[in-house]
Amino acid sequence: MATSLQPDKGASVTAAPSGAPRAPKHRDPSGWRSRLYRIDLKATPYVYVAPFFLVFAAFGLFPLIYTGWLSLQKVELGGEAEWRGLDNYTRLVESDFFWNALANTFTIGVISTVPQLLMALGLAHLLNYRIRGRGFYRVAILAPYATSIAAAALVFAQLFNTDYGMINQLLGYVGIDPVHWETEKWPAQIAISTIVTWRWTGYNALIYLAAMQAVPNDLYEAAALDGASRFRQFISITIPSIRPTILFTIVVSTIGATQLFGEPLIFGGSLGIGGGSGNQYQTLSLLMYEKGWVTGALGQASAIAWVMLLLLLAIGLIQRLLSRSSEKKKKNGAARS
Repeated sequence: MATSLQPDKGASVTAAPSGAPRAPKHRDPSGWRSRLYRIDLKATPYVYVAPFFLVFAAFGLFPLIYTGWLSLQKVELGGEAEWRGLDNYTRLVESDFFWNALANTFTIGVISTVPQLLMALGLAHLLNYRIRGRGFYRVAILAPYATSIAAAALVFAQLFNTDYGMINQLLGYVGIDPVHWETEKWPAQIAISTIVTWRWTGYNALIYLAAMQAVPNDLYEAAALDGASRFRQFISITIPSIRPTILFTIVVSTIGATQLFGEPLIFGGSLGIGGGSGNQYQTLSLLMYEKGWVTGALGQASAIAWVMLLLLLAIGLIQRLLSRSSEKKKKNGAARS
């Protein structure tokens, strides 16, 4: 009897041998691509900003924390740290050298900042008009800022030299006796403030100029039609319009004056670290340098550094409060109008 070779339709299909190759599973590539895209979208900004935070942590945050730790210790160069708590800060409060350096920092800051910003405001107002060679003047007033502190301080030290300086020679022509710029307190501080003013006036002038160019010309045209002079336009339109910029430059200049170091150091020559023979122009930065690297008291130097930091934070807080009050006044004035 012949056997049928047709397979039974109701029978199950026999599985393939174990050694036979299996068909690959077909995956949708859009799934992992979308996940990769989301990861890239979230992680890329952090990758871009990570170098800044790494550098800041290594050269900004860690030295700040370590200096704060040293300020609570008695540390000598090459020695071991010994816990003292707030003793370094107590000694600063009781030190006449600290209060003298703080007063010198304040007076030099005032003498250098006020004329500097006033002259910068005037220069910016002049350069805001269409005058011939305006581009050249804008570059020229920035040249002192590009000059190194060492070069500027050395040149001004020669100009203010008591024996052969040009300043005393010019004063002699008008019958004024030679001024001891290096040994007397106020002449020395005026000379150092002159260096600071010369270097930073042009920089602040360009900041003011950028702010002035953002003031709408319609305001000046309307004021001119009402018969306002250029001086009146400057007082009533320009200054109120750039008030936030003026406040910014005041804060930045005050911070720079608090950290003043290179100008008095080079101006005084061999006596620059001590701020002159009688500490007549020793600033907080010079006192910190002297405590840390001359006398070797790193704990006291660190305490001075943190006092300077607290002063700068206080200045920033005052600037914040003033800016908020200015914004409130603007909003109130707009609401009333």
